[in-house]
Formats: sequence, structure tokens, C-alpha cells
Amino acid sequence: MTEETAQQEPAEHGAVVALREVSVRRYTTDQVILDDIDWTVRPGEHWALLGANGAGKTTLLRLLGALMHPTTGSVEVLGARLGRVDVRELRARIGHVTSAQRVPQDLDAHTVVLTGHTGTVQPLWRMYDDAVRQRAHELLAELEIKELADRPYGVCSGGQRARILIARALMADPALLLLDEPFNALDLPSREDLVEAMHRLAEGRPRLSTVTVTHHLEELSPAVSHALLLREGRILSHGPVEEVLTGPWLTACFGRPIAVNRHEGRWWAYSARQGA
Repeated sequence: MTEETAQQEPAEHGAVVALREVSVRRYTTDQVILDDIDWTVRPGEHWALLGANGAGKTTLLRLLGALMHPTTGSVEVLGARLGRVDVRELRARIGHVTSAQRVPQDLDAHTVVLTGHTGTVQPLWRMYDDAVRQRAHELLAELEIKELADRPYGVCSGGQRARILIARALMADPALLLLDEPFNALDLPSREDLVEAMHRLAEGRPRLSTVTVTHHLEELSPAVSHALLLREGRILSHGPVEEVLTGPWLTACFGRPIAVNRHEGRWWAYSARQGA
């Protein structure tokens, strides 16, 4: 087998994501953002991505979303290797949800979801036939927010907006859904609504893979199957949640004593300092 042939073969057959020896450096300062990352995400796996601020979570998610390239190493997403694929076409096959998503506040929820079909901020009405419009309604129903179809996005609650954006991301029927702190600034009822929505989504779409960046274990749905802990740009631990989301691993990740508990599939963590 020639070196060229070996480079053209996928890192792992059937993997949704495959990172091999990936590093990212900031060119201006030569700062290492990510260092020697090896990671595979398979169909139907649901990953939580955790780490302190500055650990490299956002950069890692940007690699998965084909929004940037690594400095060294290989990144394959949905069978396509970054650097050898039109990233615009690849991005269209990846669902990406972030609270920083630019959305015109006056658009109603149904129209916001429609824009996911074209990957645009503003609607392209000529691109939306009856089948596309019906699909947007079905996704709002799947996320249990069909009553919001005619409500302006700007007056929806934080939790409602998060579910609208998830429905929008699902318009492309992606195999990979990336969620960048979707629970940011949500109150308790809104958080629980979103947790339940993510659980239903995982149960209803057995081939869908998700990666969720979060700071709080309480935000993880029972469907989360795997976790990856980042510390200073390196993988500290990754694998099944029951092996990774432990007191010792989280203590090492965040640099302070942490205790972890789990009940009925839900997690929570708190300081384990004596006398606390």
C-alpha cells in the first residue's frame, strides 16, 4: 500500500467523526490550543464535552463543524477529510446549534426553522416548497413547540429559542448535531424542557450522533452515552459516561475536589472540599 493510498482511506470505517493526532496552534503567538487529540464518534453516540474555560472546547467543536482546519493531524467528519472536501457542502450536512446564532427577532418560529433548509439567516422563499414547509412544522411538533409556529422568535423564552434552533438544525437531516452550550442562561423549567427534548430526540433518531458542550452535569440528558474531558488542550479522559464522569476524573479536570452523583440517569456535581 502506497503512502498516498493510505492517506485516502478513512481513519475509521463508519465513524461519524475521526480525529487523529490533531493539534491546533495560534499562529500569532504559537500558543497550543489543542494538542495530540485522538477521538472517534460513532453513529448513535451522544457525547458531552466538558472542561474549564480555555480548555479548547470551542476550538474542538469548530473542527467538528468544519469551521476551521487543524494545524497538524487529520479530521474526518461524515467520511470527508478536512482539506480534501468542499467545506460548504460538508457544513450543510452538519447540524450546529449555538445561542450566538444570528436570528432576525421578527421572524416567526416556523420561518426560523425553514431557514435551516437553505442555511441562511434570512428566508429564501422560492426555495421552500410545500414539502419543506410541512417538514418544518413536523420538526416543531417533534420538539413539542408546534404552538410557537407563528410566534416571533424575539418574544420566545430562552428554552423555546433553543428548541427552535435545534429544529432549524434538523432541517438538513444531519447525521451529526453539535450543540455549543445550548443551556446557557436558561432557568430551571426551561433547562428541564430542553433536557427532555434532547432525550426524546435521541430515542427517536437512533442513528443521530450529538456532541454537547456544557459546564454543568445537571444539563446532561439520560441519553448522553459518552463524555470527553479536556484540560489545557489535551484529552484527560474520554469514553462511556460511567467511566469518565467520576469524582477523581472531574477533580483532575477542574483542579478542585469534586463529588459526583447519578440518579435515574441524571447527573450532578458539587464541591467535595472538607467543611464545604
